[in-house]
Amino acid sequence: MSTDAQVPFLTQDAYDRLVNELETLSTTGRDEIAKRIEAAREEGDLKENGGYHAAKDEQGKQEARIRTLEQLLKTAKVGEAVVSRGIVEPGTVVTALVAGGEEVFLLGSREIAASGSDVDVYSEASPLGQAILGLKVGEKTSYEAPNGKSISVEVTNVETYAG
Repeated sequence: MSTDAQVPFLTQDAYDRLVNELETLSTTGRDEIAKRIEAAREEGDLKENGGYHAAKDEQGKQEARIRTLEQLLKTAKVGEAVVSRGIVEPGTVVTALVAGGEEVFLLGSREIAASGSDVDVYSEASPLGQAILGLKVGEKTSYEAPNGKSISVEVTNVETYAG
């Protein structure tokens, strides 16, 4: 297994978008949550205060997202969108026959996909991603699913991701 498969790839646009999201969450996002928690706290009994508990839950999710973004931005390989050469690479859209059924997906971090995009995304570190990374159109392989079953894969097309 290549160590590059463990390094998430981001386009410059995706990287910039995530830096902005992190900045917003770390500043105004934290301020807004703190104000909501304080306002809910002033309502009295915290044991039965739904607004307080909801705000605390949201704060936890927000802090988890901040940690995820910090780690991703620290470790990601940033570059131009990959221009397809018919080889499965992070950042390409792959069409493959997976266990006999056709699937179309973006290989890479889900963060590459623009928000609102409905394209499925598979990590290059996933069992499927590891199995097909570097394959050319027409090549076949298989991988072991988490349940131990062997799943056949044939790459039928590789395209540039248009975002």
